[in-house]
Amino acid sequence: MAKNWQLQEAKNQFSTVVEKALTDGYQVVTRHGQPAVVVMSVEDFRKLKPRAQSLSRFLADSPLRDLGNLPRRQRDLPRQVLL
Repeated sequence: MAKNWQLQEAKNQFSTVVEKALTDGYQVVTRHGQPAVVVMSVEDFRKLKPRAQSLSRFLADSPLRDLGNLPRRQRDLPRQVLL
């Protein structure tokens, strides 16, 4: 279960904060009474971090892939140049 730590208390007991994050789950550090940061295990962080994927895989997995043939741009006239 997460515990809130005041910043000064977290600084003084950093080893305890880290140990609690490893055993009990993420720990919230507050500054001026407001949540400021979270200390968590690397394992928990990796679960949250999205995995990188290639652009081709992203497009292949897109729900828009089945739209079929999209209208093509007319190429007989050049595009207008705006200055």
